Amino acid sequence: MDKLILTPVQVGSMTLKNRIMFPPLTTGYEERDGSIGARSLGFYERLAKGGAAYIVIGDVAPVRTASPTPMLYDDSQIPAFQKLADALHAHGSRLGLQIFHPEYDVPGVGKLIMEATRLRSEAAKAKKADDEEEFQKLTEQAETATREAYAKLRHDMQHFVDEADVQQLADIRESIARCAVRAQKAGVDAIEIHGDRLLGSMCSTFLNHRTDSYGGSLENRTRYSLEVVAAIREAVPDLAIEYKLPVVTVNPDGTFRGKGGLVEEEAVAFAKMLEAAGVDMIQAAQANHTGNMGDTIPPMGDVPYNWTLPAAKRIKEAVSIPVATVGRVVTLEAGEEILKNGEADIIGYGRSLLTDPDIAVKAAAGECIRECLNCNKGCVDAIQSRRYISCVLNAENGDETTICLKPADTVKQVAVVGAGIAGLEAARVAAKRGHKVVLFEQGDKTGGQIHLAAAPPRKSEILRAITYYDKILPSLGVELRLNTRPDALELNGFDHVIAAVGAHNMDLPLPVENSNVVSSWDILNGKEVSGSCAVLGGGLVGTETAEYLAAKGHKVMIIEMTEQIATGESSTVMPLILKDFKTHGVEQYVNTKVTKICDNIIHAVNTADQTETVLTADTIVNALGSKKNTFDASGITVPVTYAGDCSGERTADIAAAVRGGYHVANAV
Repeated sequence: MDKLILTPVQVGSMTLKNRIMFPPLTTGYEERDGSIGARSLGFYERLAKGGAAYIVIGDVAPVRTASPTPMLYDDSQIPAFQKLADALHAHGSRLGLQIFHPEYDVPGVGKLIMEATRLRSEAAKAKKADDEEEFQKLTEQAETATREAYAKLRHDMQHFVDEADVQQLADIRESIARCAVRAQKAGVDAIEIHGDRLLGSMCSTFLNHRTDSYGGSLENRTRYSLEVVAAIREAVPDLAIEYKLPVVTVNPDGTFRGKGGLVEEEAVAFAKMLEAAGVDMIQAAQANHTGNMGDTIPPMGDVPYNWTLPAAKRIKEAVSIPVATVGRVVTLEAGEEILKNGEADIIGYGRSLLTDPDIAVKAAAGECIRECLNCNKGCVDAIQSRRYISCVLNAENGDETTICLKPADTVKQVAVVGAGIAGLEAARVAAKRGHKVVLFEQGDKTGGQIHLAAAPPRKSEILRAITYYDKILPSLGVELRLNTRPDALELNGFDHVIAAVGAHNMDLPLPVENSNVVSSWDILNGKEVSGSCAVLGGGLVGTETAEYLAAKGHKVMIIEMTEQIATGESSTVMPLILKDFKTHGVEQYVNTKVTKICDNIIHAVNTADQTETVLTADTIVNALGSKKNTFDASGITVPVTYAGDCSGERTADIAAAVRGGYHVANAV
C-alpha cells in the first residue's frame, strides 16, 4: 500500500511532492552577517537530497539585528538565497522563509550597539597611540553604551509590544513586505509568517496590554497579524503564504504553557480569519515566550508523543486549507497515522530530520530510519547557547560539505570489538562503505551504557538508539557475535580491528572502611539497595542515579564537589530534574568534597569555606565517574584503531561516541 506521507499536496501556488516538512529551526549555520554560506547551503541541500518536500529557513530577519539569525534586509543578500533556492529545487524540494521580527526596537538597540562598537574602535586607536587616559575614558564609555543596549533589549523583550507606536508597527510591517519581495526575487516558493515573537505577543492576552485598536478584543489583538498577511499578499501575490500559529496549551496541572500566541479556542477562531485573509497553509505549533525552550521543544519523557496534535486537529476541522502539525512526531508510522486519520495534512519533522535527513527516501525504499531521541542535547541546547545545532546520533550535521561516507577503496574484513554505541556506529559505517564486518560483544546484548542511561525516570526513549542498530546492522550484512571475547589469534584473521570496549565505573579515590558502597552502574543495572542513599558525584550519572533511587522511594542526598550538579545536562531537562528532586526531597550538597568514608559515615569538607561536614547513609553510591577499559592489543598484528570511551583520556558522551565510531570506521 502506498504511504500517504509520500503523496503530493497543493499549498496555494506550490505543489509539495510529499507531506514531509522541515519546520523552522534556528541552526546557527549562517554567516556572522546572517547570509547563507557554505555550511547553511550544505545542511539544507542535504535535507533536499533526503527527500523532504518543504524546507523552511527559520527566523529570517527583514532588518539588520543583533540576533544571530539569517537576514534578508538588503538586495545584496538575494544571490545567496537564490543559490539556496536553486539547490533545493534541483532535488524537487520547495523553499520557505520564515520571516520574523524580534519583539524589540531594533533600530534603537542597534544604534546603541553601533555606538559601543565605534567607541571601542576609538579606544583601540588611543591604545595604539599610547594615550592611556583616552583609552580608559573611551573604554568606559563603550561599556556604558553596551550596558544601555542590553538594558534596553531586556526592557523591550517585556514591554515593546505595549510601547511600540503605530508608526513603528507600520515600519516593521513594511520591512516584512520588502523582505518578501526579496525572497520572491531569490526564487523562494513560500513565506512563512512567524506568528510567535512580535506577532504572537501582539495576539496574546498574557503579553498585550494595549488600549488602542491593537489591544483588548480578539479582533484587535489579531489586527496587526492580519495587516502583515495583507501586506505580504499585496507585495508577492504569487507566493504561497504559510502562517505559524502558536497555541497556548494547558499543562496537566491546569496552568498555561506558553505566553505568546492564542489559547486554543481563540486560535481556532483566528485560523478561520487567516484563511479568509488569503493564507494558504497553517502550521499549528506550541506558543513560546516562557524563557525555557523546553516549553516549546520538550525533551523526552516530558509530554506525550504528538502532543500539539489536539490543537492542530481542531484547526484542521475549522479550515479547508492544509494544516501542518509539529511536536514529538518521532516516527514515520506516527506521521502516517495522523494523515490517515485526517488530523493534519503535513508532518513537521524537525529534530527527526536532524537525526536522519533521509526520512522520505527511506520511507519510499522501505529502509530503516534512525529515530530522534528527543534528548535536546545537540539541538535545543545549542540554540540556547548560540552554537550551531547537531544531533548526538548524526556525525554529519553542520558539516555536510566536508563529512560524508566514503566508499571503500578496498573491501576489507573488519572486526569491531565492543557493541556499545561507538562500536555499533563503527560497524554501521564500515558496512555501509562496503567492508565485511563482524561485531563482537562480550555481553549478551548490544547497547552498552545506553541501557544504564535508559533506567532513570523519563529516559527510556534513549533505547531507540539501540533499536536502530539492531534493525540496520543485519540488513547491512554485519555478523553479530554476542557473549564472545575474541583473542589475538582470531582478530589477526581480519584486515583491521576497531576497538570500542567502553569504560567502567571508576573506584573511589579515597579511604573506605566497613561501609556499604555500591556502584551507580550496578544500581542502574537493577541492583536493589536498602535504606537512605548518599550519591557521591553530581555529574550526569550521579544525578540520574539520585532520581532513579528517589523514584523507588529511597531518601536520597547527592554530594558534588563543584558548585552545581549535572553541569552537562540539557537546559531543557534540568528544570524537570530539579522539580523531581523537590517532589522527592532529594538533598543537594554542592561544594562538598568527600575525604573518607568509615562505618557508613561520610566525612567531607566544604570547598568554599573549608568547614567540615559529616553525613550518614545506609547505602553509599559511587557515581564519581567512569574510567576507560583497556584493550589488550598484544599479539595483534593487523592495524588497530579505537573508538568511544576507550579511545582517549576522557570517557565519551553519546555524541562523542557516535562521532568517534563514525570517523574511525570512515577512515578504514
